[in-house]
Amino acid sequence: MKTVILLCAAVLAVTPIMSPDGVSVAAPVQKPNIVFILTDDLDARSIEVMPKLKTLLVDRGVTFSNFFVSYPLCCPSRATILRGQYAHNTGVLGNRPPIGGFETFHELGRESSTAATWLQAAGYRTGYFGKYLNGYPTGVEPTYVPPGWDEWASPVTNSAYRMFDYRMNENGRMVSYGSRPEDYITDILAAKAAAFIRRGGKPFFVHLATYAPHGPATPAPRHASMFPDARAPRPPSFNEADVSDKPQWLRRPQLTDRQIARLDQLYRRRLQSLQAVDDVIGTLVDTLRATGELQRTFIFFTSDNGFHLGEHRLPAGKNTPYEEDVRVPLVVVGPGVPAGRTVEHLAVNIDLAPTWADLAGAAMPAFVDGRTLVHLLGSTLPPLSQWRRTFLIEHVAQPRTRGGDRDPEPPDDPAPASPGLRAVPTFSGLRTQDYVYVEYATGDRELYDLRRDPFELENLAARTDQRILAELAARLAALRRCTAASCRSAENAALPPLPSR
Repeated sequence: MKTVILLCAAVLAVTPIMSPDGVSVAAPVQKPNIVFILTDDLDARSIEVMPKLKTLLVDRGVTFSNFFVSYPLCCPSRATILRGQYAHNTGVLGNRPPIGGFETFHELGRESSTAATWLQAAGYRTGYFGKYLNGYPTGVEPTYVPPGWDEWASPVTNSAYRMFDYRMNENGRMVSYGSRPEDYITDILAAKAAAFIRRGGKPFFVHLATYAPHGPATPAPRHASMFPDARAPRPPSFNEADVSDKPQWLRRPQLTDRQIARLDQLYRRRLQSLQAVDDVIGTLVDTLRATGELQRTFIFFTSDNGFHLGEHRLPAGKNTPYEEDVRVPLVVVGPGVPAGRTVEHLAVNIDLAPTWADLAGAAMPAFVDGRTLVHLLGSTLPPLSQWRRTFLIEHVAQPRTRGGDRDPEPPDDPAPASPGLRAVPTFSGLRTQDYVYVEYATGDRELYDLRRDPFELENLAARTDQRILAELAARLAALRRCTAASCRSAENAALPPLPSR
């Protein structure tokens, strides 16, 4: 059964015109275009090295300072973005079968109803360019194009992570790219998205998913000498001095000088690879301006998950409940969006699909867990007390399979893993404006007061009143089993404050 979402876009979708007396007034824009730029493994702080992002998007739009992913791993996050559901409702709980990957998403029939099919049904021309779901196109023909996409260009080989020497399914036709500078995949994707925009016609939805800055984070040749002295950030949590209060899986030796040097090297490559992503923003904005579409286009910029580089003694990666992995950038520009504003309301990647549907006036299925962010894109914001109070963080440990299935995503850092490195166990958590509470399948628990301890150094779980912990556990259980409207109700419910210390 489908339900039509409330249309708030008319309040926002406005473009300035001149009245007969020369006064600038606002006229409604019907069916605005939507451009979505999705990066891979981008931590929130690295956007500081992207000047075009700042001048073209941040300075001209809204930055969400509290935007998060609910599952800090590529495929579950991408499935969530397409469907507006928590991972426990999409059924995609990892990067590969039997609990995740493209094959799981496809076999469950999830592609039959996504943001693409909703907007296409609403009269949009839709185009997908770049990385799809991990493992694509395993289990189907290499020429397979998922429902809802009028134009499709997505690599079918893992070599795309190296940015060169890959094959791409382009609308059902296999095209090979080599190792020339002009074959660099980020530039190819930008050119294809720009060509799609220039073709004009109906209002359009562009989904451009880069491979950068995912490891090995190969930069475009023109950027390979940048940031020669950059080092991975050293916040107080970097190579944390004392992890005795952390869960058992995280109690490991401190990183060695050699390991830290490798982190610095990877960090430099990540910054270098982001320069081509910055160029994507410039290319698309220039194209929108040249075609006369810029004033009626919403542009969204974010990442599928964050990334840690040495925090809490962890080598490069994601998949943890810590801030580095769950917090990602979200910047939105578009008609009626205030310039240079920062929004503090909690927003999650489950909200992206319903937001696009709202802007497009598209019918949206009742299964959606998220909520529209259109209310946060105007000049008047709802009070924080009337907005989401919490959200769910999820992770399921990937089961081992006989034969050691090839991971559809290469390691973020090609260096060998540290001896004795433990995998992150299954966990779930709830994150509020003030604190984060996490339960592990191992029985470990974590509780951090983020106002006093933003770097999550002091785990308060063992010293917190059991009644408070019991209430947090009950609220977390409600989120773990929520669906659709019950998710929004569970997120809105009041939570106990932590005792002052």
